[in-house]
Amino acid sequence: MSSFGSPYVEGNSIFHRMNPAVKMLMFIFWSIIVFMYLDIRVSLFLVVFGSLLLYLSRIPGRIIKNLFFAVITFNIINVIFIIIISPDFGIELAGHKTVLKKFFGYQIYTESVMYLVVLSLKYLSLLPPTIIFIFTTHPSQFACSLNKIGVPYKLAYTFNLIFRYLPEVHIRFNTITKAQAARGISFGKDEPSFWQKTKNLFCTIIPLMNFALERIDKITVAMELRSFGKKRVRTWYNEASFTGTDAIYLLVITTMFMLFVYLRCKVWKGFNYILF
Repeated sequence: MSSFGSPYVEGNSIFHRMNPAVKMLMFIFWSIIVFMYLDIRVSLFLVVFGSLLLYLSRIPGRIIKNLFFAVITFNIINVIFIIIISPDFGIELAGHKTVLKKFFGYQIYTESVMYLVVLSLKYLSLLPPTIIFIFTTHPSQFACSLNKIGVPYKLAYTFNLIFRYLPEVHIRFNTITKAQAARGISFGKDEPSFWQKTKNLFCTIIPLMNFALERIDKITVAMELRSFGKKRVRTWYNEASFTGTDAIYLLVITTMFMLFVYLRCKVWKGFNYILF
């Protein structure tokens, strides 16, 4: 995390040098591809390729480890809910069923298991570009790049503020939580009652909201004193230039996206869980 509180991590990787607008486009195209396909071949490719890109980004392992743990936990919860709510959805997508194993008289189908595997890989494949985009993008450069491609600078500056102050809110949340725990107000494992946990959580959220509103007021006053929004255009202190290398990245990203769109429309259609 950078010194001014944003999640940006200082570095000199290819993604740190890449224009933020190109990175944003890569993230958007990647997300579209993920949600277009329900194919284990594509999901595995995106997971492996995304891991390679993550390695090239040189982001500290401790950050990656915690986020991967969070996504895996989410996947486990998601799988449990799918099994409870619609356990045979994979069979409906495949159009047939194959008994994988019988367990205490209950039949487990290959299609249902593989649907859960493919879905989990889809969510996991979204993590690498998300980490790369958030942790290698300087907030001011990102806002400037958005403005350069036609986004109004007021809206672009909103993204700048989000990048800068969400980590600060998270830090304050941890501080308030520890302070409340020292007073005997906790919503962790040491509090057995769910109702009491919920009640104690509100004791943490209310001061956090007061802090957030106070920060908003200070930022608003500071921006008004600097006549923010008075003129139709503005200059940027931290400006990222669009280089020839960025043009090559953009061409490669767009070509790969169009290739995946073509494959989805003409070749790989529907749910597939067979590798070869």
